Amino acid sequence: MKMNQTGESSLFAETFTRIWKNKGSRVGMVLLALIVLSCAAASMIAPYGVNEMDLAGMFGTPSLKHIFGTDAMGRDLFSRLLYGGRYSLALGICAAVFSAVLGCLIGCIAGYFGGRTETLIMRFLDIWSSLPSMLLCILISAVLGAGFFHTVLALAIGNVPIDVRLIRGQILSERSKDYLEAAQSINCSHLSIMFRHILPNVVSPVIVDATMNIGMNITMAAALSYIGLGVQPPTPEWGAMLADARTHILNYPHLIMFPGIVIALTVLAINLIGDGLRDAMDPKLRS
Repeated sequence: MKMNQTGESSLFAETFTRIWKNKGSRVGMVLLALIVLSCAAASMIAPYGVNEMDLAGMFGTPSLKHIFGTDAMGRDLFSRLLYGGRYSLALGICAAVFSAVLGCLIGCIAGYFGGRTETLIMRFLDIWSSLPSMLLCILISAVLGAGFFHTVLALAIGNVPIDVRLIRGQILSERSKDYLEAAQSINCSHLSIMFRHILPNVVSPVIVDATMNIGMNITMAAALSYIGLGVQPPTPEWGAMLADARTHILNYPHLIMFPGIVIALTVLAINLIGDGLRDAMDPKLRS
């Protein structure tokens, strides 16, 4: 057991070292760390309360008092961006994790059992994935309504077919390996073989895909909020802030500009990390 823990620790350390050596992913990690820490410490950093209003300072432009300006209700934009990051990051991460877990579960069943089970699952996924992800998100959000958890579900559902196909393809290449025959010879259960023996050896592509999906989920969550189907004002989610400011884009462009820049920087940082993680976990690049 001790050796196993050491081996897992060594693999994690090696993967992290490979990611850190990649200049792009290093920049992404530092940038994302700054954003995450700033949002986590919003209660200490933010100069004003998230819904604290200054009716005399509505539509204030950036100044020493309000470095990002104020919105239509005189609320400090910088403070709301810090608090809003908690919602946006949580949306991206929760949706990515949910879709990855569900994709791994369905993909393991399809790849391991094969036959009619696999055919039925894959044909259903063909129908599932025939709908564009954004359209599927809009449909689910329109049916369930706006809100944090409904938005997480809507974002996650569209990514499940990709994760299922990734896991299924990896399992198909593992089914003939000797260690599976050994596990079957000692009467391991199907669940044990799937989730204790196969899954740890094939989960790397899903981890990389889930990392990349975080940035995409943040962008799509902002889009849903913009059209009124995601997290709604006065909740300070970045997409909701964009939606709240869209009617003032010509006269007060800073209301759109700063949330847009923060979203772009966050997605860029996550994508840089995802690229580095993909290269670090590629077995062809390991010595």
